[in-house]
Amino acid sequence: MKQDCGPECRPFSIIETKSSVLADQAAAADALRNELKSRGIMLINLMASPGAGKTTTLLRIIEALRGKFRIGVIEADADGDVDSHTIAQAGIDVVQVHTGGSCHMDVHMTRRALEGLPLERLDVIFLENVGNLVCPAEFDVGAALRVMILSTPEGHDKPLKYPLMFQVSDVLLVNKMDVAAVFDFDLEAMQKNVQMRNPSIRIFPVCARSAEGFEDFTTYLAAQIQKHIDGEDEKV
Repeated sequence: MKQDCGPECRPFSIIETKSSVLADQAAAADALRNELKSRGIMLINLMASPGAGKTTTLLRIIEALRGKFRIGVIEADADGDVDSHTIAQAGIDVVQVHTGGSCHMDVHMTRRALEGLPLERLDVIFLENVGNLVCPAEFDVGAALRVMILSTPEGHDKPLKYPLMFQVSDVLLVNKMDVAAVFDFDLEAMQKNVQMRNPSIRIFPVCARSAEGFEDFTTYLAAQIQKHIDGEDEKV
């Protein structure tokens, strides 16, 4: 866009970099999503704040689904490999991404990470994204399903403070329900605030530590994965 600044000054252009970068990312994400689908692989983006229970939740999912699907994991952190060791000890193929301080994964990082996994023998790949409720919501990594975790110690007001994360997610796991009363967490108020922004989101109150509520969630998730493998796009 050209900007006229007056008779004595040179006109200059204004370039909106964020919109163009996100548009490029969206096109690349669609290409990766279609590529994975053609190979019968489902990529699931798991997002949450630090300490919300992403890795413990992932281990519960692996425990429930490993007999039905071949699973791989991408661990994304600014640094360190603690979570990758935990997943590897569970006998799952895993690749660690160090984002170099970046607060999110993008589609290009994801594509590179996929090169470290044996795609020919995987049905589903979980990306455990960098922990925060802001940046990961803005970047489409090519996933077929976005699952977010909100832990009860974070408070039931988070949908009001970080609306985009709740708007873009397909599934919300409300974790640490065993301590909800201690933190005065109002599940009904939280659900109301989420559904105002995303009426179609699926909400599952769970406790990753005890596995409470996971049977309903993993039954749903297994159906999603199977539909994806079978080439059926509609979510159940």
